[in-house]
Amino acid sequence: MLDMIGVGPFITLPLILAAMGGPQAMLGWILGAVLALCDGLVWAELGAALPEAGGTYYFLRMIYPGKPGRYLAFLFLFQLCFSAPLSMASGAIGLGQYATYLVPLLGSHTAGRVLQLAGYSVGVSVSWATAVAIAAVLLVTVLLYRNLARIQVISVAMGAVVMATIGWILVTGVMHANWHQAFLMPPGAFHLTPEFFEGLGSAMLIATYDYWGYYNVTFLGGEVKDPARTVPRAILISIGLVAALYLAMNVMVLAVVPWQTMIAQQDLGARRAVISIFMETAYGPRFGPQLGRLAAVLIMFTAFAGIFSLLLGYSRIPYAAARDGNFFKPFAKLHPTRGFPYVSLLTLAFAAMLFCFFQLNDVITALVVLRIILQFVMQHVGLIYLRMTQPGLKRPFRLWLYPLPPLVAIAGFGYILFSRVKFERELLLALLLIVVATATFMLRRGGSTVHP
Repeated sequence: MLDMIGVGPFITLPLILAAMGGPQAMLGWILGAVLALCDGLVWAELGAALPEAGGTYYFLRMIYPGKPGRYLAFLFLFQLCFSAPLSMASGAIGLGQYATYLVPLLGSHTAGRVLQLAGYSVGVSVSWATAVAIAAVLLVTVLLYRNLARIQVISVAMGAVVMATIGWILVTGVMHANWHQAFLMPPGAFHLTPEFFEGLGSAMLIATYDYWGYYNVTFLGGEVKDPARTVPRAILISIGLVAALYLAMNVMVLAVVPWQTMIAQQDLGARRAVISIFMETAYGPRFGPQLGRLAAVLIMFTAFAGIFSLLLGYSRIPYAAARDGNFFKPFAKLHPTRGFPYVSLLTLAFAAMLFCFFQLNDVITALVVLRIILQFVMQHVGLIYLRMTQPGLKRPFRLWLYPLPPLVAIAGFGYILFSRVKFERELLLALLLIVVATATFMLRRGGSTVHP
């Protein structure tokens, strides 16, 4: 749940509202939860049947034996070196946005420009808030240079703060809610126009980003006790609880802060610190500013916890693959005295710092598209293929209503990919990564033939 929550729901509500122009955007949250459930069922079956470290990396090796499996696993690892830092950078950028609420000077003197590369455009900005985001990733890296016992204590403390923050938001919403306001739809909210479906695709993309993380237990599959029961339960219970929390929290925010305000102020405080604005509005001028600042501090801590959890988990995947000889050899190195994969950790952290210069919406979109094309679709097709080619494989958990969940997930992800305006931009990025990864894989395999 800590991996799922992070800072996402605290920074993306204005983005979802803007995508559809009103609270009808909650449809994106609901459909996103259905998509997460279908996807989670696939992870649950694979994680229970193939409980080894590495998650997708191990699944692809086992589903597609021989060279196809090695190639697809390498493709997943190669994109992970981009998508994992993008995920961490999104949390760091969100942390910087709430820091700007506390110290408005951090948002001043912002320099920005649009970079063009082979038809792919991306916005880049530099400010003191960017420096705060980079500093957060750096501090997480320093903390992870500790033994695992200390990491466990830190993780428990972070999880407690995250859940306490959400609890405070829910209680505040119940106490100060204007329920009519939360469901006040604009005219023509559900007219099935092309703009409606384009907006829904964008809203589902952001919701998909916010829900992701339920599958991270499979990356530690070899260390989970009784994985046949634990992995499916961890995935499905987390999806159910987090979906309920997200929907409740966002309804509470809309019942206190008018959605028109959040859309109108896309480039102002409501976008950067929507929960702080929520607290200000709920508690009024007497206590609101102080509680808004307290909320900003708690959410910055939540964002920090998410970065911490992501870097800890993701840094182990390239290491495990390199140790098996299936990824770049330096990633297999362990710290000489503390025994953790420091090359993998430092590489992902450095990439995350670079991505902190990009705009939040671009970071989220690139992350989701890369994961869909170069991880999730391969896995869903793989599960169907595995059912056909290895029917005798022991499956302690069999997903419900097979084959509907993987087919619905593929259709849902396809809709997210192709329904948005200018969807070609992120597809071009994914294609570029595929070409580079394929060339690298062929060169490595060729080299290993000459030099066994």
